[in-house]
This record gives sequence, C-alpha cells and structure tokens, in this order.
Amino acid sequence: MASRELHNFAELEHWLNQNRVTEIECLVPDLTGVARGKILPRENFTEDRGMRLPEAVVAMGVTGEFPEEGPYYDVISPTDQDMHLRPDPTTVRIVPWATDPTAQVVHDCFDRDGNLVPFAPRSVLRRVCDLFDAEGWDPVVAPEIEFYLVARNTDPDMPLKPPVGRSGRSETSRQAYSIDAVNEFDPLFEDVYDYCEKMELNVDTLIHEIGAGQMEINFFHAHPLGLADEVFFFKRTVREAALRHNMFATFMAKPIAGEPGSAMHIHQSVVNRATGRNLFSNADGTPSQEFYWYIGGLQKYIPAAMALFAPYVNSYRRLARFTAAPINIQWGTDNRTVGIRSPVASPNARRIENRVIGADANPYVALAATLACGYLGIKNKIQPSPECKGDAYLGDYQLPRSLGEALQLLRDEKDLASVLGERFVTVYTEVKETEYAEFMKVISPWEREHLLLHV
Repeated sequence: MASRELHNFAELEHWLNQNRVTEIECLVPDLTGVARGKILPRENFTEDRGMRLPEAVVAMGVTGEFPEEGPYYDVISPTDQDMHLRPDPTTVRIVPWATDPTAQVVHDCFDRDGNLVPFAPRSVLRRVCDLFDAEGWDPVVAPEIEFYLVARNTDPDMPLKPPVGRSGRSETSRQAYSIDAVNEFDPLFEDVYDYCEKMELNVDTLIHEIGAGQMEINFFHAHPLGLADEVFFFKRTVREAALRHNMFATFMAKPIAGEPGSAMHIHQSVVNRATGRNLFSNADGTPSQEFYWYIGGLQKYIPAAMALFAPYVNSYRRLARFTAAPINIQWGTDNRTVGIRSPVASPNARRIENRVIGADANPYVALAATLACGYLGIKNKIQPSPECKGDAYLGDYQLPRSLGEALQLLRDEKDLASVLGERFVTVYTEVKETEYAEFMKVISPWEREHLLLHV
C-alpha cells in the first residue's frame, strides 16, 4: 500500500505494521521549513494519544529566536500554550538512511478547539487550496529546485567552494547542462534517487545548472499540498545524502559570490473540476481570460509577497541584473529574462512559471503565496501589462531590493493578508523583522575592508 493511498489512521497503522516500523519521526515544518517535532517508539504512536508541542515552535526564526514584544504576542499566547498535532496519513514515508525501520510523518497543527493553527505553514497552504476548492478549481503545480553541492565547511567566516568529484578535482568553470559534470557526483545521486524511490517522491529530471556545483531537480506536476510535502522531504534527503559523501548540499539563494543564485521556479495551472479543462485555455486552444487575469494577479501582488518568496537577507543577493534571476514582474512567452514566464505548451498543458521564488523559500509558504496572487488576479479580474518580447533585464527593477523593504510591502498589502490570513502575516513579518535586526548586528568583511580606513 503506497503512502499516498492512505486515507485514515487505521490504514496508516497497517502500513506501519507492513513495514515493521519501530520508530516514528513526528514532523512539523516551521516557518523556515525546518523539521520540528518528536521521535516516538512505534508502540507510543496512537491516534487517541495525540501529540503536543508549544505553538511557538512553528513560529520562530532561522536563528531560533522569537520576537521579544509587539503584535506577535497578539497572535501567539505569551503563556506558551500547546498546539495539538495530528498525523496526515498521506505523508508517511520510510526514512531510508535510518539504521532501524523508521517512518516519518508530517503532522498538522490544531488549537485546543480543533481549529488549524493559522500561522503554521501547512495550515496556510491548506487555507489557500480550500479557496480554490470552493470555486471548483484544482490548482496544479510543478516545482523546479536548484541547489549547490559544496565542500564541507565548518567555519562560517570562510567562503564556500565546489566539492571534489570522482575525478579528484573541483569544478572551476560553469557546466550548464553538462552530463559529465553531473556524473562527477554519480555515487551521491545514486543514493539520492534510491532514497527518493523508497520515499515515493515524484522527482523527474536532474540537470547540472549554470553555477559550479549547482544542480536542479524537477518534480512531476501534482496537487500543491502533496508537492510541498515532497519538497520538504527532498531537502532533508539531499542534505543527508551529501553528508554521507563528505560534502554539504545547500538551498541558500546565493551561497557563492560570483556564481548564479538558486531558485525554486514553480509552474502552475488550474483545472476546472466540472469540465476537466485547463482553466488557462479556451475550447479553441487560445489563452483564456483567466490565464491573463492570473498573470495580472502575479504582477500586482508579487512585490508584496517577496518577503515570502525571498525570506532572508541573502535572498536579495540573487535577484540582480544579468544573473539568471529576474529583477521584474514582466511576463512573456518562452522568455527566461522575465519574472513570469509562459512556457510553450499544448492548450491542455498551458501554465505559468513564477521565476521569482528562491530555493531558500519555505515550500508551503511559497506555494500558498504564488497561488494566492493568481487567485486574487482571477477573482479581481486584473489585467496584465503587455507581454514583454525582449530582454527584460534592460528594464527597471520592479522588485524590492532588501528584506526590510519587502516586509513593509507585505504588511501594507491587505488583499494578500485576507487570502493568506492576517494572523499568519502578523507572525511571519514579526519573526522576519527579528531576523533582520539580528543580521544588522553583524559587521561584514566588506565593511571592514572598504570603510575601516577610508571614511
């Protein structure tokens, strides 16, 4: 019985017995995308026992810090109360690198009254998917995630470097789409694919991207919630496999100076459930009005959603002119210089690619936000700007240039908050403001080099 076919706790129990599981990792993705939770012996994992964690566990920053005061505590109880966790049977997977038979299960977060905790990332994505469901629409997404393999680095003051491959050499030049460059890391990727197969992750194509040691993995299209779970699992998997081959895997947006950044491009379309038709295509195969409205929504709301798509100070280093990352919200057909691309496809497969999102974004939050932008576009019938048919890098910046600017845009955008949830936006922006304040306490080498004796 495949995990995606499980529908209730009884079927989950049967699956655990079939696989002779002795331990279970009970996981909750936090705002950063870090796996939080507990590890339980098999016999303690029961439906009626439940599991609890402090609600702030899913609402902390990447440094593990919390806001000390402010609107955060209008949402999060200052008494540090519990949330109640329920396993989602469809998410159960074997942990393929564990010594003993171990399963991992993603849990949803509820309050004591049985309501979804509104600031938990999985709750936010569920909320947006429910809005599509109420319209009779099924959103379909397909992420493409870039990441770097780097040599082990235990000193954060030292720059990252490409790892040594089978040849005994590190990459020193860019190897876009090179098969031989991927083969340099065959032992690692054999483990990755083996782990993905055992975990039933729907990974498709593996390619070498532009940067030295930069790779990309593509996922088959599917429902957003299940794919967000798969991206969450995949990040854990690649990091674990890399460690076993004496290297690191990183999803930082810009890990190496002078090399391209890493994105999470998300292809998205919408199916009319009643007709089975792609909402983006008319019966005669031409682009529909909904197709243009969806693009219009992305154009209008992406700037305000940037703190969700580019969640760290480092994220904005990627979004620079002529660096294979967009600087704008222009749209175009088969045009990789724009932020919103429409690939050439048949009418049934017509889709829109959001190229703005960084690989460092939380997959649940990123998918919720990009779908929210498109949903608002259709509901509010927002017309897009004329199609960009040239080099969009020659135009002006249309995206915020820093996390501080992006956070203010998110706070000010009420339409987006109405879809994602005002309490989520409050918690998210307060946590990110705390992270930003922490970063501003750090003096960089650039400042010491250029300002110490010159100003």
